[in-house]
Amino acid sequence: MARIFLLLAAISGFSGVALGAFAAHALRARLPEGMLAVFQTGVQYQLWHTAALIGVGLLLLRQPGSRLFRVSGGLFALGMLLFSGSLYTLTLLGWRVGMVTPMGGVCFLLGWICFGVAAWRLKG
Repeated sequence: MARIFLLLAAISGFSGVALGAFAAHALRARLPEGMLAVFQTGVQYQLWHTAALIGVGLLLLRQPGSRLFRVSGGLFALGMLLFSGSLYTLTLLGWRVGMVTPMGGVCFLLGWICFGVAAWRLKG
């Protein structure tokens, strides 16, 4: 499971940097300032949770049986897909996808709760 989260982090990190550069260079002239800020929020949350996925992957190398770390990583990945993905589709395609963005935010919050509980249970 550690390998999966680390690979997801690599893909997410690459795409987050690419999307951030895309926003800075290609979208700046095409999107209104407010929509550009929405897109950049998606990139920011994606990159922060990419770092979290790296942490989860590394911790799972030490604690491979930790169910809470695995759940935390899954929630971070799902949150990136729902939260950041919905912001990207809103700004690039104009699609509003209902409650998907807040559901992604809830995934992030639950992921951090699971991460915290798992960290509290670490020995040593």
